[in-house]
Amino acid sequence: MNNSIVRFILGHVLLIEAAFLLLPCLIAAIYGENEGLWYLLTAALCGLLGFLMILRKPKNNIFYLKEGCVATALSWIFLSFFGALPFLFSGEIPSFTDALFETISGFTTTGASILSDVEALSHCSLFWRSFTHWIGGMGVLVFLLAIIPLSGGSNINLMRAESPGPSVGKLVPKVKYTARILYLIYLGMTIVEILLLLIGKMPLFDALTISFGTAGTGGFSIKNDSMMSYSPYLQWVVTIFMILFGINFNAYYLILYKNIKKAFGMEEVRCYIAIILVAIGIIFFHILPMSSGTFDALTKSAFQVGSIITTTGYATADFDLWPQTCRTVLVLLMFIGACAGSTGGGIKVSRIVVLMKSVIKELNSYIHPKSIKKINLDKKPIEHEVVRSINVFFITFMLLFSTSVLIVSFEGQDLVTTFTAVIAAFNNIGPGLAKVGPTQNFGFLTPLTKYVLMFDMLAGRLELFPLLILFHPAIWKDLLTQKMGRKSRNKSS
Repeated sequence: MNNSIVRFILGHVLLIEAAFLLLPCLIAAIYGENEGLWYLLTAALCGLLGFLMILRKPKNNIFYLKEGCVATALSWIFLSFFGALPFLFSGEIPSFTDALFETISGFTTTGASILSDVEALSHCSLFWRSFTHWIGGMGVLVFLLAIIPLSGGSNINLMRAESPGPSVGKLVPKVKYTARILYLIYLGMTIVEILLLLIGKMPLFDALTISFGTAGTGGFSIKNDSMMSYSPYLQWVVTIFMILFGINFNAYYLILYKNIKKAFGMEEVRCYIAIILVAIGIIFFHILPMSSGTFDALTKSAFQVGSIITTTGYATADFDLWPQTCRTVLVLLMFIGACAGSTGGGIKVSRIVVLMKSVIKELNSYIHPKSIKKINLDKKPIEHEVVRSINVFFITFMLLFSTSVLIVSFEGQDLVTTFTAVIAAFNNIGPGLAKVGPTQNFGFLTPLTKYVLMFDMLAGRLELFPLLILFHPAIWKDLLTQKMGRKSRNKSS
């Protein structure tokens, strides 16, 4: 394994985080908050370590999917560890476990919080919580590819390891330009949402933080009641943008280049919209009797469906009090998730579509044993390798999910709390049901459970395998072999 390129990438990631940590310092200066000093100290620490790690450039810039996965997993662990330090140093979250949980939840765009009183945090910490969503939504390594010239044609391995979805391709011939296009779309949509929220007379600080959470489909709010106290106009703006950020960004690229027919003809996008409309309809008719009118019921049902299927996690109502059918629909949406190539989490609509088509194909093979049919998506045949990887992903997903539920069950909480806590973490949603519902938090859980959920959040955001590869013995054997080789060369010299 090319360890030097992994170290080089990690160094750049720390330098990027150091730059990002200066933004809460600016917020602290504006509001006159002393907590900003801890963000400045952490930024200096990240900058120093990052500079030392990139000081010696790698001799070989080529890296394969293995290096891409290891660099991705370690990057997110580094980001989370150092991103948690300001919370810990300032004393706003005095427990390291809780500070790490909050930060991992932010970067993975989960939005599950251990805080019972969010509004007690300083403005700079509230900004940092929400900004971690924005960083994690598109991915820090995609940002790295957009601004840092990494030579070699293997950069796609880095993007493939971090970007959500069953397959990642290049929009344009060069990966660097693909990354830039993605971030420009991401930034542009975020700015538009901020402007629309400001038109609705939302304060600038609120508009920034809420937009960061919406764009990254994260869900950290700066208010204890999440989005409940905002006006219906503001709730509808957030609803629309949550759904928009859950769409495959390839569709926006096609729209920009005036290929609108192809963009809206994407099968995954059509299925995604259809699922949303059906879910809104079911929930709307069930909560209509308990709402203050038709518009109120439509607003709440649309918001919660958009929030859950995109794995954002904002709330305008305590949906844990809704009828059983509504809660069942929401739990199913937690598993489905948003589109591949979006900022949303979950299994992804494209995988669900392919899995369903695989079942239909298998049934047809029983009726017509000699028939040979390929699974198509967007009128194009899907390669066997892609179908195989989706099947393996689903099996791995269920194995990890079941194991996590079993371990968390040792805590002794009720089944609904245990089950939905793992769903909320694994699919990067945020709120679950019962004791981890939209008006509750995860602070009461034991450290063991929190670390299990932290692993689930990282595994869910990184699509399982980039994180799991760190536990493969061959990776550490390769690492030790290279270290032993260097030591023997040094002795001989």
